[in-house]
Amino acid sequence: MIALLVNGRRHEVDADSATPLLHVLADDLQLRGPKFGCGLAQCGACTVLVDGRAVRSCVLRVRDAVGKEVTTLEGLGTAESPHPLQQAFIDEQAVQCGFCLSGVILTAKAYLDRNPDPSDEELRWELSGVLCRCFAHGRMLRAIRRYAGQLRGSR
Repeated sequence: MIALLVNGRRHEVDADSATPLLHVLADDLQLRGPKFGCGLAQCGACTVLVDGRAVRSCVLRVRDAVGKEVTTLEGLGTAESPHPLQQAFIDEQAVQCGFCLSGVILTAKAYLDRNPDPSDEELRWELSGVLCRCFAHGRMLRAIRRYAGQLRGSR
C-alpha cells in the first residue's frame, strides 16, 4: 500500500511503486484532470502540481510522490467554486476541447506563484512545452494575464 496526499486528502493505493503517478490518479483515484497524452513528458496533458511545481505525471513514479502534496486540476477548485485562474479561463472562454487544460493551467499557476508579473514572452516560453491544438492560445494568455493581475492586486 502506498499513501499519497492528493488534492488535500490522504489516499492509500495498492500499486507497484514504479507505476507512473498518472495511472494511479486516473485508475485508482478516478481523477480526470490529468490526461494521458504522449507518455513521454513531452505534451503536458498529464501535468499536476507536486509541492507547487508543475510535473509531468506520466513519467513520475508514484513512489516519488510519497510525502508530497499532489494537486490536480480538480484540486484547484470546484465547479461551484473555481480557483481564480480557472474562473479567468471561464470568463475569457479560453477552453475548447480541454485536453491541454491540466498542462496550461497548472503550469501557469506554478509559474505565476514564482513570478506574478511575467512578460508575454516569458509566459509563452513557460507554456511552450504544453501542446495544444485547438488554437485558443490568445484567449488562454488573456485568462492567465487576468489572473496575474488579480495576484498583483492582492499583494
